[in-house]
Amino acid sequence: MDENQVSEGSHPPNGIPLTDSVAVDLNGAMTGIVNGGIDGVMNGPTFVTPVAVMESSSGYQQVPHAPFGDMALAMNGMQPEMFGMQPQQPISADEIALYDRQIRLWGMQVQEKIRRANVLLIGMKGLGSEIAKNLVLAGVGVLTILDHEIVTEEDLGTQFFVQEAQVGQNRAQAALAELQKLNPRVEVYTDPHAAVTKDPEYFQNFDITIATGLIMDVLGTINMACRMYGRKFYAADTHGMYGYVFADLIIHDFVIERQERNKPTKVGDMETSTKCVTAVESKKENGKTMELITYQETYSPIQLANLSPLPARVRNTRRSRTKVTPLLSCLRALFDFQGQMGGRLPAHNRADLELFTRLANQKHLELSLPLESLRSDFLRAFLQNLGSEISPVVAFLGGSLAQDVINVLGQKEQPLQNWLLFDGEEFTATQFSIHPINDDAMEMITTNGAVMVPEGAPLDGTVQVA
Repeated sequence: MDENQVSEGSHPPNGIPLTDSVAVDLNGAMTGIVNGGIDGVMNGPTFVTPVAVMESSSGYQQVPHAPFGDMALAMNGMQPEMFGMQPQQPISADEIALYDRQIRLWGMQVQEKIRRANVLLIGMKGLGSEIAKNLVLAGVGVLTILDHEIVTEEDLGTQFFVQEAQVGQNRAQAALAELQKLNPRVEVYTDPHAAVTKDPEYFQNFDITIATGLIMDVLGTINMACRMYGRKFYAADTHGMYGYVFADLIIHDFVIERQERNKPTKVGDMETSTKCVTAVESKKENGKTMELITYQETYSPIQLANLSPLPARVRNTRRSRTKVTPLLSCLRALFDFQGQMGGRLPAHNRADLELFTRLANQKHLELSLPLESLRSDFLRAFLQNLGSEISPVVAFLGGSLAQDVINVLGQKEQPLQNWLLFDGEEFTATQFSIHPINDDAMEMITTNGAVMVPEGAPLDGTVQVA
Protein backbone atom coordinates (compact mmCIF):
# COMPACT_ATOMS: atom_id res chain seq x y z
CA MET A 1 0.00 0.00 0.00
CA ASP A 2 1.17 3.52 -0.74
CA GLU A 3 2.45 5.29 2.38
CA ASN A 4 -0.12 8.07 1.89
CA GLN A 5 -3.07 5.69 1.75
CA VAL A 6 -5.08 4.78 4.82
CA SER A 7 -7.25 1.70 4.64
CA GLU A 8 -10.49 1.00 6.46
CA GLY A 9 -10.16 0.60 10.20
CA SER A 10 -6.77 2.28 10.45
CA HIS A 11 -6.04 5.75 11.74
CA PRO A 12 -4.50 8.60 9.75
CA PRO A 13 -1.81 10.71 11.43
CA ASN A 14 -4.37 13.09 12.91
CA GLY A 15 -5.96 10.28 14.89
CA ILE A 16 -9.42 10.28 13.27
CA PRO A 17 -10.63 6.81 12.22
CA LEU A 18 -12.14 6.40 8.78
CA THR A 19 -15.78 5.36 8.72
CA ASP A 20 -16.14 4.63 5.01
CA SER A 21 -14.82 1.47 3.39
CA VAL A 22 -12.60 3.39 0.99
CA ALA A 23 -8.94 4.25 0.94
CA VAL A 24 -7.75 7.82 1.13
CA ASP A 25 -5.09 8.85 -1.36
CA LEU A 26 -3.93 12.35 -0.42
CA ASN A 27 -1.48 12.60 -3.30
CA GLY A 28 -4.20 11.56 -5.72
CA ALA A 29 -6.61 14.08 -4.28
CA MET A 30 -4.18 16.95 -4.62
CA THR A 31 -3.10 15.92 -8.11
CA GLY A 32 -6.69 15.64 -9.23
CA ILE A 33 -7.46 19.20 -8.22
CA VAL A 34 -4.60 20.52 -10.33
CA ASN A 35 -5.17 18.36 -13.36
CA GLY A 36 -8.85 18.88 -13.95
CA GLY A 37 -10.84 19.97 -10.94
CA ILE A 38 -12.69 17.76 -8.55
CA ASP A 39 -13.74 15.34 -11.28
CA GLY A 40 -10.07 14.44 -11.61
CA VAL A 41 -9.98 13.51 -7.95
CA MET A 42 -12.62 10.88 -8.46
CA ASN A 43 -10.32 8.81 -10.67
CA GLY A 44 -8.74 7.21 -7.60
CA PRO A 45 -9.93 6.14 -4.15
CA THR A 46 -10.86 9.24 -2.21
CA PHE A 47 -13.27 10.73 0.28
CA VAL A 48 -13.95 13.85 -1.80
CA THR A 49 -17.52 14.59 -2.85
CA PRO A 50 -18.14 16.68 -5.99
CA VAL A 51 -19.57 20.15 -5.42
CA ALA A 52 -22.08 21.67 -7.79
CA VAL A 53 -20.86 24.54 -9.93
CA MET A 54 -22.92 27.60 -10.70
CA GLU A 55 -22.38 30.30 -13.29
CA SER A 56 -22.57 33.97 -12.42
CA SER A 57 -24.02 36.73 -14.56
CA SER A 58 -20.49 37.93 -15.32
CA GLY A 59 -19.60 34.79 -17.22
CA TYR A 60 -17.46 33.24 -14.48
CA GLN A 61 -18.07 29.80 -13.15
CA GLN A 62 -17.93 29.71 -9.39
CA VAL A 63 -18.12 27.29 -6.53
CA PRO A 64 -21.11 28.14 -4.33
CA HIS A 65 -19.90 29.43 -0.98
CA ALA A 66 -21.88 27.45 1.56
CA PRO A 67 -22.58 29.12 4.90
CA PHE A 68 -20.19 27.90 7.56
CA GLY A 69 -22.93 26.44 9.71
CA ASP A 70 -24.30 24.30 6.87
CA MET A 71 -21.12 22.29 6.29
CA ALA A 72 -20.25 18.87 7.61
CA LEU A 73 -17.20 19.59 9.73
CA ALA A 74 -14.13 17.42 10.09
CA MET A 75 -12.60 17.63 13.57
CA ASN A 76 -9.13 16.25 12.72
CA GLY A 77 -7.95 16.26 16.31
CA MET A 78 -9.42 19.66 17.22
CA GLN A 79 -11.69 20.60 20.10
CA PRO A 80 -15.21 19.65 18.95
CA GLU A 81 -16.78 22.58 20.79
CA MET A 82 -14.87 25.21 18.83
CA PHE A 83 -17.11 25.11 15.78
CA GLY A 84 -20.17 26.05 17.78
CA MET A 85 -18.58 29.25 19.04
CA GLN A 86 -18.94 31.41 15.97
CA PRO A 87 -20.83 34.59 16.97
CA GLN A 88 -24.45 34.58 15.85
CA GLN A 89 -25.93 37.40 17.95
CA PRO A 90 -26.08 40.98 16.64
CA ILE A 91 -23.17 43.16 17.63
CA SER A 92 -23.65 44.46 21.18
CA ALA A 93 -23.37 47.98 22.53
CA ASP A 94 -20.21 46.98 24.39
CA GLU A 95 -18.65 45.75 21.16
CA ILE A 96 -19.65 48.93 19.35
CA ALA A 97 -17.89 50.93 22.05
CA LEU A 98 -14.83 48.65 21.92
CA TYR A 99 -14.50 48.81 18.13
CA ASP A 100 -15.68 52.41 17.80
CA ARG A 101 -12.65 53.76 15.97
CA GLN A 102 -12.45 50.98 13.41
CA ILE A 103 -16.22 51.01 12.87
CA ARG A 104 -15.87 54.69 12.01
CA LEU A 105 -13.19 53.67 9.51
CA TRP A 106 -14.86 50.76 7.71
CA GLY A 107 -18.46 50.72 8.95
CA MET A 108 -20.76 48.45 10.95
CA GLN A 109 -21.40 46.04 8.08
CA VAL A 110 -17.70 45.28 7.69
CA GLN A 111 -17.28 44.82 11.44
CA GLU A 112 -20.13 42.29 11.41
CA LYS A 113 -18.38 40.36 8.64
CA ILE A 114 -15.12 40.37 10.60
CA ARG A 115 -16.76 39.04 13.78
CA ARG A 116 -18.39 36.20 11.80
CA ALA A 117 -15.10 35.07 10.24
CA ASN A 118 -13.37 31.83 11.16
CA VAL A 119 -9.62 31.99 10.46
CA LEU A 120 -6.88 29.36 10.66
CA LEU A 121 -3.33 30.56 11.34
CA ILE A 122 -0.54 28.04 10.80
CA GLY A 123 2.69 28.90 12.62
CA MET A 124 3.12 30.98 15.76
CA LYS A 125 6.63 32.36 15.50
CA GLY A 126 7.21 36.10 15.27
CA LEU A 127 5.32 36.54 11.99
CA GLY A 128 2.38 34.47 13.20
CA SER A 129 2.28 36.44 16.44
CA GLU A 130 1.95 39.73 14.56
CA ILE A 131 -0.83 38.33 12.37
CA ALA A 132 -2.68 36.88 15.35
CA LYS A 133 -2.37 40.13 17.32
CA ASN A 134 -3.85 42.22 14.52
CA LEU A 135 -6.71 39.83 13.80
CA VAL A 136 -7.66 39.48 17.46
CA LEU A 137 -7.59 43.24 18.02
CA ALA A 138 -9.76 43.71 14.91
CA GLY A 139 -12.37 41.39 16.43
CA VAL A 140 -12.28 38.35 14.14
CA GLY A 141 -14.90 35.83 15.28
CA VAL A 142 -12.84 32.65 15.70
CA LEU A 143 -9.08 32.21 15.40
CA THR A 144 -7.45 28.78 15.46
CA ILE A 145 -3.67 28.54 15.79
CA LEU A 146 -2.10 25.38 14.38
CA ASP A 147 1.51 24.79 15.46
CA HIS A 148 3.24 21.59 16.58
CA GLU A 149 6.61 23.20 17.37
CA ILE A 150 7.87 24.10 20.83
CA VAL A 151 9.01 27.47 22.14
CA THR A 152 12.76 28.00 21.76
CA GLU A 153 15.04 30.69 23.13
CA GLU A 154 15.22 32.19 19.64
CA ASP A 155 11.44 32.74 19.72
CA LEU A 156 11.75 35.12 22.67
CA GLY A 157 13.15 37.85 20.44
CA THR A 158 10.06 38.20 18.22
CA GLN A 159 7.28 36.09 19.80
CA PHE A 160 5.96 38.56 22.38
CA PHE A 161 3.20 36.26 23.72
CA VAL A 162 5.61 33.80 25.39
CA GLN A 163 7.99 34.01 28.34
CA GLU A 164 11.34 32.42 29.06
CA ALA A 165 9.69 30.00 31.50
CA GLN A 166 7.65 28.58 28.60
CA VAL A 167 10.65 27.40 26.58
CA GLY A 168 9.96 23.78 25.67
CA GLN A 169 6.16 24.14 25.68
CA ASN A 170 4.00 23.95 22.58
CA ARG A 171 4.27 27.31 20.82
CA ALA A 172 0.56 27.79 20.12
CA GLN A 173 -0.58 26.73 23.58
CA ALA A 174 2.07 28.85 25.29
CA ALA A 175 0.85 31.97 23.48
CA LEU A 176 -2.87 31.37 24.06
CA ALA A 177 -3.33 33.06 27.45
CA GLU A 178 -1.62 36.34 26.55
CA LEU A 179 -3.23 36.46 23.12
CA GLN A 180 -6.68 35.95 24.59
CA LYS A 181 -6.14 38.87 26.97
CA LEU A 182 -5.98 41.25 24.00
CA ASN A 183 -9.65 40.67 23.23
CA PRO A 184 -11.72 38.24 25.33
CA ARG A 185 -14.59 38.52 22.82
CA VAL A 186 -12.62 36.59 20.21
CA GLU A 187 -12.73 32.79 20.42
CA VAL A 188 -9.11 31.60 20.22
CA TYR A 189 -8.24 27.91 19.94
CA THR A 190 -5.02 25.99 19.53
CA ASP A 191 -4.22 22.81 17.65
CA PRO A 192 -0.82 21.29 18.60
CA HIS A 193 -0.55 19.06 15.53
CA ALA A 194 1.53 19.47 12.37
CA ALA A 195 -0.07 20.92 9.26
CA VAL A 196 1.17 17.96 7.21
CA THR A 197 -1.00 15.57 9.26
CA LYS A 198 -4.23 17.28 8.24
CA ASP A 199 -6.61 15.86 5.66
CA PRO A 200 -7.89 18.22 2.95
CA GLU A 201 -11.30 18.17 4.68
CA TYR A 202 -9.80 19.91 7.70
CA PHE A 203 -9.41 23.18 5.81
CA GLN A 204 -13.08 23.45 4.86
CA ASN A 205 -13.76 24.48 8.45
CA PHE A 206 -12.21 27.91 7.95
CA ASP A 207 -13.12 30.90 5.82
CA ILE A 208 -9.44 31.84 5.45
CA THR A 209 -6.26 29.83 6.02
CA ILE A 210 -2.97 31.66 6.65
CA ALA A 211 0.13 29.47 6.41
CA THR A 212 3.47 30.82 7.66
CA GLY A 213 6.94 29.32 7.66
CA LEU A 214 6.18 26.29 5.45
CA ILE A 215 7.98 24.86 2.42
CA MET A 216 6.45 25.08 -1.05
CA ASP A 217 5.32 21.45 -1.25
CA VAL A 218 3.26 21.81 1.93
CA LEU A 219 1.96 25.23 0.94
CA GLY A 220 0.83 23.84 -2.40
CA THR A 221 -1.02 20.95 -0.77
CA ILE A 222 -2.82 23.22 1.71
CA ASN A 223 -3.62 25.73 -1.03
CA MET A 224 -5.23 23.03 -3.16
CA ALA A 225 -7.19 21.73 -0.18
CA CYS A 226 -8.54 25.25 0.37
CA ARG A 227 -9.45 25.52 -3.31
CA MET A 228 -11.23 22.18 -3.11
CA TYR A 229 -13.69 23.73 -0.65
CA GLY A 230 -13.71 27.29 -2.00
CA ARG A 231 -11.67 28.68 0.91
CA LYS A 232 -9.27 31.61 0.67
CA PHE A 233 -5.56 31.08 1.28
CA TYR A 234 -2.54 33.15 2.29
CA ALA A 235 1.11 32.16 2.63
CA ALA A 236 3.90 34.19 4.20
CA ASP A 237 7.41 33.89 5.58
CA THR A 238 10.32 36.07 6.62
CA HIS A 239 14.08 35.56 6.55
CA GLY A 240 15.77 38.33 8.46
CA MET A 241 15.44 41.49 6.38
CA TYR A 242 13.47 39.74 3.63
CA GLY A 243 10.00 38.27 3.36
CA TYR A 244 6.92 37.68 1.26
CA VAL A 245 3.14 37.44 1.38
CA PHE A 246 1.11 35.46 -1.17
CA ALA A 247 -2.66 35.46 -1.67
CA ASP A 248 -4.93 33.01 -3.48
CA LEU A 249 -8.50 34.23 -3.02
CA ILE A 250 -9.72 32.02 -5.92
CA ILE A 251 -12.39 34.47 -7.11
CA HIS A 252 -13.01 37.52 -4.95
CA ASP A 253 -15.67 40.22 -5.30
CA PHE A 254 -15.26 43.67 -3.79
CA VAL A 255 -16.76 47.14 -4.19
CA ILE A 256 -14.85 50.37 -4.80
CA GLU A 257 -16.46 53.81 -4.59
CA ARG A 258 -14.91 56.52 -6.75
CA GLN A 259 -15.83 59.66 -8.66
CA GLU A 260 -17.13 59.02 -12.17
CA ARG A 261 -14.44 59.43 -14.81
CA ASN A 262 -14.69 60.94 -18.27
CA LYS A 263 -15.27 57.47 -19.67
CA PRO A 264 -17.96 55.75 -17.57
CA THR A 265 -17.15 52.31 -16.25
CA LYS A 266 -19.08 49.47 -17.91
CA VAL A 267 -19.87 45.93 -16.85
CA GLY A 268 -17.42 43.59 -18.53
CA ASP A 269 -14.51 46.04 -18.56
CA MET A 270 -11.17 44.31 -17.86
CA GLU A 271 -9.00 46.76 -15.93
CA THR A 272 -6.22 44.16 -15.70
CA SER A 273 -5.91 40.58 -16.90
CA THR A 274 -7.34 39.39 -13.57
CA LYS A 275 -9.75 42.21 -12.66
CA CYS A 276 -13.19 42.42 -14.24
CA VAL A 277 -16.10 44.82 -13.62
CA THR A 278 -19.24 42.86 -12.75
CA ALA A 279 -21.62 45.64 -11.64
CA VAL A 280 -21.80 49.44 -11.66
CA GLU A 281 -24.11 51.75 -9.73
CA SER A 282 -24.13 55.56 -9.68
CA LYS A 283 -25.17 58.06 -7.04
CA LYS A 284 -25.05 61.82 -6.53
CA GLU A 285 -22.99 63.08 -3.62
CA ASN A 286 -22.21 66.77 -2.95
CA GLY A 287 -22.93 67.63 -6.56
CA LYS A 288 -20.61 64.91 -7.89
CA THR A 289 -21.47 61.63 -9.59
CA MET A 290 -19.97 58.71 -7.69
CA GLU A 291 -19.62 55.17 -9.00
CA LEU A 292 -20.01 52.04 -6.89
CA ILE A 293 -18.06 49.49 -8.90
CA THR A 294 -18.12 45.78 -8.13
CA TYR A 295 -14.93 44.07 -9.25
CA GLN A 296 -14.06 40.42 -9.48
CA GLU A 297 -10.42 39.40 -9.07
CA THR A 298 -9.20 36.01 -10.30
CA TYR A 299 -6.28 34.23 -8.63
CA SER A 300 -3.83 31.40 -9.22
CA PRO A 301 -2.67 28.70 -6.77
CA ILE A 302 0.76 29.23 -5.27
CA GLN A 303 2.56 26.43 -7.09
CA LEU A 304 1.48 27.77 -10.48
CA ALA A 305 2.21 31.36 -9.48
CA ASN A 306 5.67 30.26 -8.36
CA LEU A 307 6.38 28.74 -11.78
CA SER A 308 4.81 31.44 -13.95
CA PRO A 309 6.71 34.15 -15.86
CA LEU A 310 6.60 37.83 -15.09
CA PRO A 311 3.80 39.87 -16.70
CA ALA A 312 4.29 40.87 -20.32
CA ARG A 313 4.55 44.55 -19.41
CA VAL A 314 7.63 43.72 -17.37
CA ARG A 315 9.17 41.14 -19.70
CA ASN A 316 8.89 43.26 -22.82
CA THR A 317 11.19 46.13 -21.79
CA ARG A 318 14.71 45.86 -20.42
CA ARG A 319 14.18 48.88 -18.20
CA SER A 320 11.28 47.16 -16.45
CA ARG A 321 13.22 43.92 -16.09
CA THR A 322 16.17 45.63 -14.44
CA LYS A 323 13.84 47.07 -11.79
CA VAL A 324 12.59 43.65 -10.69
CA THR A 325 13.99 42.79 -7.27
CA PRO A 326 16.40 39.82 -7.23
CA LEU A 327 14.49 38.69 -4.14
CA LEU A 328 11.98 37.03 -6.48
CA SER A 329 14.68 34.82 -8.00
CA CYS A 330 16.16 34.03 -4.58
CA LEU A 331 12.81 33.02 -3.10
CA ARG A 332 12.11 30.73 -6.05
CA ALA A 333 15.59 29.25 -5.66
CA LEU A 334 14.95 28.71 -1.95
CA PHE A 335 11.66 26.92 -2.64
CA ASP A 336 13.46 24.62 -5.10
CA PHE A 337 16.39 24.03 -2.75
CA GLN A 338 14.08 23.02 0.09
CA GLY A 339 12.16 20.75 -2.26
CA GLN A 340 15.36 18.96 -3.23
CA MET A 341 16.89 18.84 0.25
CA GLY A 342 14.02 17.62 2.40
CA GLY A 343 12.79 21.03 3.49
CA ARG A 344 15.96 22.31 5.16
CA LEU A 345 17.62 25.67 4.58
CA PRO A 346 21.01 25.97 2.85
CA ALA A 347 23.87 25.36 5.26
CA HIS A 348 27.10 27.34 5.20
CA ASN A 349 29.07 24.75 3.25
CA ARG A 350 30.42 24.76 -0.28
CA ALA A 351 27.98 22.22 -1.72
CA ASP A 352 24.86 24.02 -0.46
CA LEU A 353 26.11 27.45 -1.48
CA GLU A 354 26.96 26.24 -4.98
CA LEU A 355 23.58 24.56 -5.38
CA PHE A 356 21.67 27.61 -4.18
CA THR A 357 23.69 29.96 -6.38
CA ARG A 358 23.08 27.75 -9.40
CA LEU A 359 19.35 27.64 -8.66
CA ALA A 360 19.18 31.42 -8.18
CA ASN A 361 20.88 32.05 -11.52
CA GLN A 362 18.58 29.53 -13.19
CA LYS A 363 15.47 31.21 -11.77
CA HIS A 364 16.78 34.62 -12.78
CA LEU A 365 17.21 33.45 -16.37
CA GLU A 366 13.80 31.76 -16.40
CA LEU A 367 12.30 35.12 -15.42
CA SER A 368 14.18 36.74 -18.35
CA LEU A 369 15.98 39.07 -15.95
CA PRO A 370 19.46 40.46 -16.71
CA LEU A 371 22.13 38.52 -14.83
CA GLU A 372 23.86 41.70 -13.69
CA SER A 373 20.86 42.48 -11.47
CA LEU A 374 21.52 39.31 -9.44
CA ARG A 375 24.54 40.62 -7.57
CA SER A 376 26.82 38.48 -5.44
CA ASP A 377 26.39 40.83 -2.47
CA PHE A 378 22.62 40.34 -2.60
CA LEU A 379 23.00 36.55 -2.72
CA ARG A 380 25.36 36.71 0.24
CA ALA A 381 23.01 38.93 2.26
CA PHE A 382 20.00 36.73 1.49
CA LEU A 383 21.82 33.56 2.56
CA GLN A 384 23.06 35.19 5.76
CA ASN A 385 19.49 36.17 6.70
CA LEU A 386 17.93 32.74 6.19
CA GLY A 387 16.15 31.27 9.19
CA SER A 388 16.17 34.43 11.30
CA GLU A 389 13.38 36.81 12.33
CA ILE A 390 13.71 40.56 12.89
CA SER A 391 10.94 42.32 14.80
CA PRO A 392 10.37 45.32 12.46
CA VAL A 393 10.19 43.02 9.42
CA VAL A 394 7.69 40.58 10.94
CA ALA A 395 5.69 43.57 12.23
CA PHE A 396 5.45 45.08 8.75
CA LEU A 397 4.59 41.87 6.92
CA GLY A 398 2.29 40.59 9.67
CA GLY A 399 0.44 43.89 9.73
CA SER A 400 0.19 43.99 5.93
CA LEU A 401 -1.21 40.47 5.74
CA ALA A 402 -3.70 41.01 8.56
CA GLN A 403 -4.89 44.25 6.96
CA ASP A 404 -5.43 42.46 3.66
CA VAL A 405 -7.45 39.76 5.44
CA ILE A 406 -9.64 42.47 6.95
CA ASN A 407 -10.05 44.11 3.53
CA VAL A 408 -11.02 40.77 2.01
CA LEU A 409 -13.59 40.10 4.73
CA GLY A 410 -15.05 43.58 4.33
CA GLN A 411 -15.04 43.43 0.50
CA LYS A 412 -14.55 47.18 0.18
CA GLU A 413 -10.88 47.45 -0.75
CA GLN A 414 -8.57 46.18 -3.49
CA PRO A 415 -6.93 43.00 -2.14
CA LEU A 416 -3.36 41.85 -2.69
CA GLN A 417 -2.87 40.39 -6.18
CA ASN A 418 -0.93 38.16 -5.62
CA TRP A 419 2.72 38.47 -4.35
CA LEU A 420 4.15 41.07 -1.98
CA LEU A 421 7.96 40.95 -1.66
CA PHE A 422 9.67 42.92 1.10
CA ASP A 423 13.34 43.91 1.04
CA GLY A 424 14.30 45.49 4.34
CA GLU A 425 17.78 46.38 3.10
CA GLU A 426 16.30 48.61 0.39
CA PHE A 427 13.13 49.52 2.36
CA THR A 428 10.93 48.44 -0.55
CA ALA A 429 7.70 46.44 -0.70
CA THR A 430 6.90 45.39 -4.27
CA GLN A 431 3.65 43.83 -5.45
CA PHE A 432 3.67 41.47 -8.43
CA SER A 433 0.68 39.94 -10.19
CA ILE A 434 2.10 36.68 -11.56
CA HIS A 435 -0.10 34.13 -13.31
CA PRO A 436 0.19 31.43 -15.98
CA ILE A 437 0.04 32.75 -19.54
CA ASN A 438 -0.40 29.59 -21.62
CA ASP A 439 -3.60 27.70 -22.29
CA ASP A 440 -2.54 24.47 -20.57
CA ALA A 441 -1.64 26.29 -17.37
CA MET A 442 -4.84 28.32 -17.49
CA GLU A 443 -6.86 25.12 -17.53
CA MET A 444 -5.09 24.06 -14.34
CA ILE A 445 -6.36 27.10 -12.41
CA THR A 446 -9.54 25.31 -11.40
CA THR A 447 -11.63 24.73 -8.34
CA ASN A 448 -14.14 21.89 -8.45
CA GLY A 449 -13.93 21.99 -12.23
CA ALA A 450 -14.71 25.72 -12.47
CA VAL A 451 -12.30 27.67 -14.66
CA MET A 452 -11.11 30.67 -12.68
CA VAL A 453 -10.38 32.96 -15.64
CA PRO A 454 -13.16 34.86 -17.47
CA GLU A 455 -13.66 33.86 -21.06
CA GLY A 456 -11.88 36.19 -23.45
CA ALA A 457 -9.69 37.78 -20.77
CA PRO A 458 -6.26 39.00 -21.92
CA LEU A 459 -3.39 36.86 -20.66
CA ASP A 460 -0.74 39.49 -19.96
CA GLY A 461 -0.34 40.71 -16.39
CA THR A 462 0.36 43.88 -14.49
CA VAL A 463 2.83 44.87 -11.84
CA GLN A 464 2.39 47.45 -9.11
CA VAL A 465 5.14 48.86 -6.98
CA ALA A 466 4.31 50.05 -3.49
